[in-house]
Amino acid sequence: MSNPSSPASSLQVIAIGNAIVDVMAPCADALIERLGLVRGGMTLVDTDRAQELYDAMGPAREISGGSAANTLAGLAALGSSCAFIGQVAQDQMGEVFAHDIRAGGISFETPARAGDPPTARCLIFVTPDGQRTMNTYLGASQFLPPAALDEAAIAAAQVLYLEGYLWDPEEPRSAMRRAIAAARNAGRKVAFTLSDAFVIARHGDDFRSLIEAGEIDILFANHIELAALTGQDDFHAGIDALKSKVPMLVVTRSEHGAVAACGGELFEVRAEPVEQVIDTTGAGDLFAAGFLHGHVQGRPPAECLEIGAICAAEIISHYGARPEANLKDLIDARFG
Repeated sequence: MSNPSSPASSLQVIAIGNAIVDVMAPCADALIERLGLVRGGMTLVDTDRAQELYDAMGPAREISGGSAANTLAGLAALGSSCAFIGQVAQDQMGEVFAHDIRAGGISFETPARAGDPPTARCLIFVTPDGQRTMNTYLGASQFLPPAALDEAAIAAAQVLYLEGYLWDPEEPRSAMRRAIAAARNAGRKVAFTLSDAFVIARHGDDFRSLIEAGEIDILFANHIELAALTGQDDFHAGIDALKSKVPMLVVTRSEHGAVAACGGELFEVRAEPVEQVIDTTGAGDLFAAGFLHGHVQGRPPAECLEIGAICAAEIISHYGARPEANLKDLIDARFG
């Protein structure tokens, strides 16, 4: 995972997630209805549906994505040392993904997979209000084997960050369980993002078991996922149901900001003002990047929340889930 000039021990965050290329296009609200899409959500699609949706898209941009990879892109842009574990195929999109993530300063050494299926892609329809409707073809990403793990790098990194989306396929789920064991055996922290309510509907029992067993140190969720996991529609009741079970609970609330529950205290941050919301793709991913960057630097929870909010605001001000502004400059302008 690491190269000789960058020893594994220098890693701050190592993440396991879907290696996906985002294919993004603006669309009218009517197209969402005509295609029968779940507005604002993420739906898994098969090969035929992926082709149907791609054919229906207008002019599109291809941008390397994937939730955990987006988070690492933000972390690297902020100056954290990172590595990514994820599966691509030996095809053009796989080469695009690998080039993009390495160009961002992130170590990526997972060997590409020969043959079908092709590299994963997420077909994203962006409506005029900036809302994104995602349709994900998982392709090669769902065949990440446990053998692809660099357990020495996982044991050396400060934080192992896991993407809930990748819990769905059996092979990478097994790899992630093995990675959790490697991190915990080395006394490292495990951070987990719930990703989407549909993942919780399928694997909530697994997630609740991990939490009850004390295997999650930092849990990221949005308010919808919090309700799905706890069964509590009231936001604060959901916080109360989880705050004693994870050392750090971080919950985002879109335009209402975010909260963190830690050490018996509740910290809150307002959403950063944005001149215009262009595209909400990756807002949660970049919030997690800012929060984790602050965390590995040893900053207090309130500052971690604020850094997360700044990063999320930057990402929703343009198309795509990778930062375009200099995140370091934005943080330095606030904190010096």
